[in-house]
Amino acid sequence: MTLHIGIVACSAEGAALCYRTLCTEGAALLGPHAHPEISLHSLSLADYVACLNRGDLRGVADLMLRSATKLAAAGADFLICPDNTIHQAFHHVEPRSPLPWLHIAEVVAQAAARRGHRRIGITGTRWLVDSEVYPEKLAVLGLQAVRPSVVERDEIDRIIMDELVCGVFKPESVARFQAVFSRLRDEGCDAVVLGCTEIPLIMSDANSPLPTLDSTRLLARAALARATEM
Repeated sequence: MTLHIGIVACSAEGAALCYRTLCTEGAALLGPHAHPEISLHSLSLADYVACLNRGDLRGVADLMLRSATKLAAAGADFLICPDNTIHQAFHHVEPRSPLPWLHIAEVVAQAAARRGHRRIGITGTRWLVDSEVYPEKLAVLGLQAVRPSVVERDEIDRIIMDELVCGVFKPESVARFQAVFSRLRDEGCDAVVLGCTEIPLIMSDANSPLPTLDSTRLLARAALARATEM
């Protein structure tokens, strides 16, 4: 028996990568072609963006909880959200949730600590990078977060929202990420969080100047461990 994983989806590409990872890597734990039961619920990304644009984190939480309620009714045992940005609303979500969650930034911070990283660059949407989602979770483990410059944050945000969430992957955008990662390395970072669940679609250890912390796959692997630890 395994636990039933509920995915609270926000952006399609990140949720799809998380789902694929659960399915493909489940076989290593459960046997060929096997994975835990998975349900996914997604409200429109536009609804989330509207709340984020007006700074309405309670509205974001309400959307997340709508999905959580439907996933609980579908039989999920616990929840994950493969979207870093909307974890800003997690403190509004957790007390009202019908099910327990894995927190994406906690999962990434734990992976960073296990790997011996100490000073970690944070990349993602402008909403995420400007927030305390990662600095708070890293600080609990004695790790330091480093944000890109304001100009870099704006450019990364544009690439994410105009390209990656739409399934558009450009070589020049890869080059821009590489330049930002190189500057973070020069600033003393020893790893970088791929803190938008779409960034791993174009960046990885294979093409990054810094070791990467792939938030999407780390979350999926943590969910697999939780689902199969019974």
